[in-house]
Amino acid sequence: MPVIHRFKLSPGKKIGLTALLTGLVSLSIVLTVTILLVASYQSKKKSLIDTTLTLNYSSASKMSQMINSLFISMRSSLRYSASVVIDHPSQTQKEADEHLDILRKSSNYFNSLTVVDENGIIRTVSPASIGTVGQHIITKEGNYALELKKPYISLPYISARSNRHILFMSEPIYDKEGKYRGFIGGTIYLQEHNIMNMIFGSAATDTTGSSFSIVGSNGQLLFHPDEQLIGKDLKSNPVVRKLMAGRSGHEQMASIQGGQLLAGYAPVAENGWGVMVTSPIEFVYNELHSQVRLMLVYLLPPSLLLLLIVIKLAHTLARPFVQLADLMSKMGSEKVELPQNRHHWNREADLLTKAFRNAAKKIKRKTDRLTHEATTDALTGLANRRSVENLLQQWLRENKSFSILLLDIDRFKHVNDTFGHPVGDEVLKLFAQIMTTSVRKSDVCGRFGGEEFIALLGGASSEDAFSIAEKIRCSMENSVTPTGQTITVSIGIVSSTRQLHSVPALIELADQALYQAKQSGRNRVVVAQTAQPKNRLDS
Repeated sequence: MPVIHRFKLSPGKKIGLTALLTGLVSLSIVLTVTILLVASYQSKKKSLIDTTLTLNYSSASKMSQMINSLFISMRSSLRYSASVVIDHPSQTQKEADEHLDILRKSSNYFNSLTVVDENGIIRTVSPASIGTVGQHIITKEGNYALELKKPYISLPYISARSNRHILFMSEPIYDKEGKYRGFIGGTIYLQEHNIMNMIFGSAATDTTGSSFSIVGSNGQLLFHPDEQLIGKDLKSNPVVRKLMAGRSGHEQMASIQGGQLLAGYAPVAENGWGVMVTSPIEFVYNELHSQVRLMLVYLLPPSLLLLLIVIKLAHTLARPFVQLADLMSKMGSEKVELPQNRHHWNREADLLTKAFRNAAKKIKRKTDRLTHEATTDALTGLANRRSVENLLQQWLRENKSFSILLLDIDRFKHVNDTFGHPVGDEVLKLFAQIMTTSVRKSDVCGRFGGEEFIALLGGASSEDAFSIAEKIRCSMENSVTPTGQTITVSIGIVSSTRQLHSVPALIELADQALYQAKQSGRNRVVVAQTAQPKNRLDS
């Protein structure tokens, strides 16, 4: 059979209603806030990533169109410069150099311009400080452009003369008869100030960390905010390979500097280059963390307010239960004041309070009845022996002065034998009534057993006790009894002293005085002295 394990709390570990409600609400708040934050985090994360990728792709597309237009303009500029060279064939070297300078500076497209004739001799160069006029071109790219006789854009290369990263662009020169006369070439110094810096420099990096870069058709980095990375081979990067294949799109990619980037990319139709706009994914997470902190700022105050309201409500809800539990724990050990008969706003507390009041009333009635029965003689209604002895013990502990009357109805056995026990019971009731009407209101009367009675006179001296005893004796002697005959009573008196510290000792002395009263002829009062115990007479 399956075994069901029950979890039990140790006796010392009880959970209060206030703590339980507060804990449950706190747990609910924490779970709600956690679920809200996680859901919001995931939703915003996807939204931010998708938005960033879309924006980067849009920016890359616009940049590629701009670069495409730029290179069309650069090519047009070279064509115009070629036509100018053809239109002024008779210029001196100085005039040619000055004219080329004007062409270069008017557009700022190129860092340098060079005119090479059909034999590969450099005829004019701007700026003139390069100092290569009259020399044969030595670069592989230049010779290839000379042989190609068509518009040409080189791959990035490092110049042997200046050790610069260079991009070379050329336009062939044909005279009016269509004869090939060489080419005019423009160079862009990739790691120095150039047209791309001028146009795209401000957009290279923004405040979010997004950056703009250009890769060549061979996968080499042509433009990047970090100039040290220009010329780096990125063919192994999946996004760069897609650009080399002429594809556009957006996706997450690895950064060459480490980390992950959100990249949008688009090819440039004019030259086979590719444009990438990238944003570090840390920007997305930083933005998410900022939004989470902002949400916590907004959620924390109402959550704390709700928790305080719940704690207050829990205290209010638990108060009647705690009060009822406290009253229940006191019942039977001390006097309990029943709660006021008022309605609680909480239905369960109201029902429980009403049920407690009804139960407490019943318990009190039963307790009072049982207490009365336990402390009262059933026949006479006087205190019984136990309650009398308990009161004596209390007075002794309090060092209270008092006197004791020990009373015995004379020849009561004769009454029972002659008139029967019912009549004897009536005689006992009559004597109990005489006692209670003869003593003071503060005094206590009790039946000590059989026909023997006792009266406790608080604060009474021997003289006061004797006077009260005589009053009882005379009243009994002069009363009309159920037997129709005179019935008398003998009384022994003892007063509390410093030498007497126990109830048995006091009772013993009172009993000795009662014995002396019996010995002296009955129907009399004797105050206890230092007498030795003697045999009792037959009642």
